[in-house]
Amino acid sequence: MNPSNPSAAPAAGLHTSSRFSQFYALTKPRVVQLIVFCALIGMVLAVPGVPTWPDFQLALVACAGIWLVAGAAAAFNCLVEQQIDAKMRRTAWRPTARGQLSNPLTLAFSAGLCALGSWILYVWVNPLTMWLTFATFVGYAVVYTVILKPLTPQNIVIGGASGAMPPVLGWAAMTGAVGPEALILFLIIFLWTPPHFWALALYRVEDYRKAGLPMLPVTHGNEFTRLQIFLYTLVLFAACLMPFIFKMSGWLYLAAAVVLSIGFSGYAWLLWRNYSDALARKTFRFSLIHLSALFAALLLDHYLL
Repeated sequence: MNPSNPSAAPAAGLHTSSRFSQFYALTKPRVVQLIVFCALIGMVLAVPGVPTWPDFQLALVACAGIWLVAGAAAAFNCLVEQQIDAKMRRTAWRPTARGQLSNPLTLAFSAGLCALGSWILYVWVNPLTMWLTFATFVGYAVVYTVILKPLTPQNIVIGGASGAMPPVLGWAAMTGAVGPEALILFLIIFLWTPPHFWALALYRVEDYRKAGLPMLPVTHGNEFTRLQIFLYTLVLFAACLMPFIFKMSGWLYLAAAVVLSIGFSGYAWLLWRNYSDALARKTFRFSLIHLSALFAALLLDHYLL
């Protein structure tokens, strides 16, 4: 779905006509793909050198388990927010918002995915990864979706902890522990989340206002939100240097981190000084490029240098 295209949301609904596609849409596949990718980075960095065949098998199973639990959390989110989703143009196409799937069916689907994913992680990976992944499910599906999102404009900041967990899950899957390196990766995603979502909220502010959600642009206004985005990108810039400072990576990653962070901060500066919906969309899109390319650079650096 293209957020810059007003007709994108209705069009997306055309792809949810079959029962399979409806359930698949509930898992928010694009979001889950990024989650699993970040978890995979944590797995790769946790293993020195080239992974062995058993390492590869373990990573594959862990990715499957994390994907299932993440998909379960996404489905539960769709269930809880179906009334809100129906009021927002970018989410009105979701099967729950359109009434294509009943609440009991959606709940059973979410519970089934969570149970299966948790079982896989507990039996085939390790109990620590299972409990951390389940805690992430609770943090996103319950603490963020049910409690924080409708009550406070700091919902993204506090709830971002759940979204920042994938590298920690990946690290735990391969080592059975949570090392300081995993926490650095957690910090990067935690700081990346607010400017990423607030950029979206700026040009979707009327949707959030209509839905009654206290997103920062609704409660504190456009200008204040833009300043917060810029300030967060500066703090994020510093955090992105930490893998190099703590010798998790080499010069290749450092170069990528500097270029990407300058780009994100540059977009945030322009957004703060001269706002437009078009620029907010570009900032949001670049934030996705920033995180994906940053972690890809970590991956390349790990093997090439």
